[in-house]
Amino acid sequence: MSSSSNIFQPVAGADNAPPSQIPMGPKHPVSPALISDSRSSPYQTNKFYANLFLGNATAPAWTHPYSVWWPKGSGNSKSYGLAIAHNERSQLTFGPETDHESVRYYINPAGIQSLVLSATELGPSTSMTVDSLDAFSVNANFATANGSKPLLTVPLVQGMGYVTGIYNGGTPQISSGVCFKAVVGPFQIDDNTYKYRLELDDGTTWLAYAVPANGSDYPQFNLTTTTHLVAPSKWSGTISIAKNNLGEDGEDIFDASAGVYPSNLKISATANGNTGSYTYSYTKCGLISKTLLMFALPHHVESFDSATAGCKTDITLVTTTKGNATAVVKDSWTMVESNLPACMGFAPWSPEKGSINSVSAQVQSKIVSAAQSELAQNITAQAYINSMYFSGKAFAKFASIVWATHQLGGNTTLAASGLKLLQGEFAKFISNNQINPLNYDPTWKGVVSSAGYKDSGADFGNTYYNDHHFHYGYHVYTAAVIGSLDPSWLKSGTNKAWADMLVRDFANPVMDSHFPFSRGFDWFHGHSWAKGLFESGDGKDQESSSEDMFASYAIKMWGKTTGDANMEARGNLMLAIQARSFQNYFLMESDNPNQPPQIINNKVTGILFENKVDWTTYFGDEWFYKQGIHMLPVHVPSPYIRTKKFVQEEYDVYMSDGRIDQATGGWRGLLYANTGLVNASAAYNYFAPDDFDTSLLDSGASRTWYLAMFAALGGAS
Repeated sequence: MSSSSNIFQPVAGADNAPPSQIPMGPKHPVSPALISDSRSSPYQTNKFYANLFLGNATAPAWTHPYSVWWPKGSGNSKSYGLAIAHNERSQLTFGPETDHESVRYYINPAGIQSLVLSATELGPSTSMTVDSLDAFSVNANFATANGSKPLLTVPLVQGMGYVTGIYNGGTPQISSGVCFKAVVGPFQIDDNTYKYRLELDDGTTWLAYAVPANGSDYPQFNLTTTTHLVAPSKWSGTISIAKNNLGEDGEDIFDASAGVYPSNLKISATANGNTGSYTYSYTKCGLISKTLLMFALPHHVESFDSATAGCKTDITLVTTTKGNATAVVKDSWTMVESNLPACMGFAPWSPEKGSINSVSAQVQSKIVSAAQSELAQNITAQAYINSMYFSGKAFAKFASIVWATHQLGGNTTLAASGLKLLQGEFAKFISNNQINPLNYDPTWKGVVSSAGYKDSGADFGNTYYNDHHFHYGYHVYTAAVIGSLDPSWLKSGTNKAWADMLVRDFANPVMDSHFPFSRGFDWFHGHSWAKGLFESGDGKDQESSSEDMFASYAIKMWGKTTGDANMEARGNLMLAIQARSFQNYFLMESDNPNQPPQIINNKVTGILFENKVDWTTYFGDEWFYKQGIHMLPVHVPSPYIRTKKFVQEEYDVYMSDGRIDQATGGWRGLLYANTGLVNASAAYNYFAPDDFDTSLLDSGASRTWYLAMFAALGGAS
């Protein structure tokens, strides 16, 4: 079993440039013009704050439980600072009903300017820029004009308990598009901190805490209109805003931490066999003698160690799509996962049996027979195509066939011939001779398809950093299988460096000079975000939880194959966190406590955005598309992520009584494979006939693998 005292160790050869066959690409079509970061480190592309530097920079960012955005003079406030909102469940809009006692979607309202941190000097010429783009944080800066020194800087950190503005000599203004009903204060709560209680026309209560810098007076706010509170001019210090829905008890808790705020978050993690833990350590600013108040998501709270759990408060604020966030008064948190899939390898696996490395002689014969047919297919036609995604699926399919033939089928001769074919086709991609070669993007610093420089949507937006974990995960898994069956391949040419490059692009364990830290996987949310450099009014999103899972499994197995214990342990911990977060937010059992009950019978969220959940897909609206995109590929880690309770409930809602056969093409085979997670015999018997209709197999699936997997899980009598 893998062990690591620090899973965030660089990949071997880290900070090396991509292999020489990956050319430097042209300037990226999306300009980082609004990024004023003086650091030379790579920019994050898929993080929560990307809307602040994309498009017209007015779409929101979600720190949870708050959302913030640049109103740019719009709305009732007419402000040019940073707007702040928090929505309640009662404000949700629900879509039309489906035919299974659920609704199609829910969405949170947008543009409600509960409060806006601003300054009277900010107006139509205001410039907003961002800097310090880290994995969990960013600074938003507001200046009177381009090139001017910011009057207001707001550090945005995931889970922050207050929205804090740092003022530098301007005239602070707190505005409200909802309008002020009453403003009470100031109350001096300690030597440095002054408090105002802000009651809005919508019935909500907010708290504003001001801490003057040396040389600035206490901020006497004056209500000049029903929408504007204005403080003295030439004032420096901090103003922190928090929503209080717990009355006096909540106010006492907020008072105790007022004036201290986080500027960023650092993560550390360890893993030892089946147990792993990860810790958030916040950098404090302001009144650092106080303890931070931060908000935790449900999957955090479930896994808190005892010390962190003891610092929970009674304050909760609902998030947009992740249930209730809980306020925690502690400068660092530790979460523990005690069910890491450390014993999981390439072989079929289940929670009850672990890895299953042998099958009966009768099943071996079936596996080899299926493999003989499938390895005779034209691998070039399936893999040498103009899509990193679909080529990756094809490679992973053939890799699974070869592995099953060798290890479970016991036919090493057939497996060797298949491996040779696979290596030959895979070499075209490693040498960058595929239809759309990869480029290294010097603007955002990543490896992207050359297909999208003229068409942003080419290959699902890969050139704009969409879906890299989906696309590259399949390739990394293929490399892991090849390297495990032929260790000499790892030492040949740039084979290993090429696969390492893909890992560094979408899941780098450190920030180096060529790739950012963890581009895709969000260590705060516990899953990846698929959307890259596209402005989105509803924020980042993720469609396929199962392909996110497979990417983490690929990292684990590449680490195992190459002897990188830190990478293997990191993949194990990512899988454990995903199992928890998916079951909390994406894969909804009947008693799911986090999603609105109106959508739970959809069983899967469909596309989960930061601001809405929409039971649909990007490619069609058939029910089996929506369910199936969260299944594929049905593979080794599927039983770990998808609980038997969930699979059975989903089957009962959609597929029982023969309705599974409504699915067409490869979707039908996928759905039958998924049933094997609760009924391995039914799945095995479905794929076992020699005259099985192979048109019912997904492009990334094979009879060989399914027969091996479901026989191993107990499906073959």
